[in-house]
Amino acid sequence: MAASETSTNAKGAARKGDEPLDAGHIEHVVGYLLAIASVTTREYYHQNIGRPYELRPVEFTLLMLLLGNPGASPKQLGRALRMPAPNVTVLLDRMVARGLVERRRSATDGRALEVRLTADGEAMARRTHDISATMEDSLLERFTPGERVLLRELLLRLGKPAIG
Repeated sequence: MAASETSTNAKGAARKGDEPLDAGHIEHVVGYLLAIASVTTREYYHQNIGRPYELRPVEFTLLMLLLGNPGASPKQLGRALRMPAPNVTVLLDRMVARGLVERRRSATDGRALEVRLTADGEAMARRTHDISATMEDSLLERFTPGERVLLRELLLRLGKPAIG
């Protein structure tokens, strides 16, 4: 390690390379703040659901959407996931191969496709939903209950498409 990279000098004083950077020139950018927060929240996700259940975040989201919306169309899922149709097809193919979802022709409109959870998919969706309900509790304990509600409301509002 070069002398300039060491963490302390002979007297124990911190070196410049160990001091936190001033992010004041970028902290006004909401996207930056969301990205930084996402690093932490994604680790909670991966520890609790991603690694144990071998589910990527988009796959977990798909399971949750289908748990609440059985028979959703691929088009509806693409809109909810903000994902183009070819990517939805790849995602669904992967989840069908894992035995978690199935595509069916609509009973009322034979041209339309419906996507449903299989029994295994529903079981996994329910298990991971239960885990997700509390997995971020230790992260959120720094907020009051009112701040938690406000944070969720603001994030939901931010995630909706702008009108006009």
